[in-house]
Amino acid sequence: MQVLDRRTAMSITPLFRLAFRPFFLGACLLGALAIPLWLLALSGATGTWQPAGGWLAWHRHELLFGFGLAIIAGFLLTAVQTWTGRPGLSGTPLALLAALWLAARLGWLLDVPWPLLAVLELSFPLAVAGVMGWTLWKVRQTRNYPIVLVLVLLAVADGLSLYGLLRHDEGGQRLSVLTGLWLVAAMMGLIGGRVIPFFTQRGLGRIEPVKPWPWLDRLLLGGSILVALLYASGLALFPNLWTGALFAALGLSHLLRLGRWHDRGLWRVPLLWSLHLAYAWLAVACLGMALWHFGAPLNPSLAVHALTIGAMAGLILAMIARVSLGHTGRPLQPPGGMTLAFALLNLACVCRVVLVLAWPVAALWMAGLCWSVGLGLYLWRYGPMLLQARVDGHPG
Repeated sequence: MQVLDRRTAMSITPLFRLAFRPFFLGACLLGALAIPLWLLALSGATGTWQPAGGWLAWHRHELLFGFGLAIIAGFLLTAVQTWTGRPGLSGTPLALLAALWLAARLGWLLDVPWPLLAVLELSFPLAVAGVMGWTLWKVRQTRNYPIVLVLVLLAVADGLSLYGLLRHDEGGQRLSVLTGLWLVAAMMGLIGGRVIPFFTQRGLGRIEPVKPWPWLDRLLLGGSILVALLYASGLALFPNLWTGALFAALGLSHLLRLGRWHDRGLWRVPLLWSLHLAYAWLAVACLGMALWHFGAPLNPSLAVHALTIGAMAGLILAMIARVSLGHTGRPLQPPGGMTLAFALLNLACVCRVVLVLAWPVAALWMAGLCWSVGLGLYLWRYGPMLLQARVDGHPG
């Protein structure tokens, strides 16, 4: 593997030695603060202050394109070094990219002029896609080109959100976020399909890995991208039997994967059961959308929150808890409090998707509390790791 020479690497501030450090830290700070701020806005405590597009649009946009996309960037820009053997982004270029992400977050919150916001917002996903594409192309690693495609499509979805903001089109902004969410679902299926069985094999000491089924991988990637395109066109907003069948196929395919990966021993390992539960929420989200399209009296927002809280945030927390340990030179044993953090994020999803039907206000606030405490526990236990050099003395 090509890496920076040791003296150069060790001269870089630890926070900017690899992309997982600033983006995991920044994203979790945003996530932990954004939900309480949203709940305060719902209760009227924010007064006349309005972010770009209003509080609902901000809530939708930032949890996906702020929180989610930062985690994706941190994970991919770190992993690509291992995949390709080429040095990952670090030092001043990484600091500038992190500053660009932060500037866009402040731009949305403070409602800066639209042209400036558009430049700040779109520069980040395009830069991440560009770095990933260039690094993969240099070694002609075609296997990972679909990741770049999804990143570019996410940038397009973000652009549609900005266009909706310019036109004061709340519906257009909502469509763009739903499009982006199912692109992230495609990314979760793609990356999760590789790492969850691998981590399970390693964590349980299995000799033989679970062999992938390429046809199933292609179905899940293509089907999730197709769902995103149906949202971009507006067709998925209305009940349709064909769209329902697509969602049902995706949900059952995710369950099939889970069944193939399952081992009773994983329930003794928090770093494993957290991954499997998050992936199960992805199947629940797909099947919930299928039921709505088939005519069941179900609010599709519940399925969307199963996707965003249970699947997206659940997988994020499980992944970054493991990645942060490995890339800071520590044993793969989560620090105290993280088992509770995993449980709290799943409880947040139960509150927002199930209990809200019986106790709308109480369950909403309980979900917000569980969410913020869960991410707060990560910040408390992992923040110092991200700000300090590796404990084994290696660069990174």
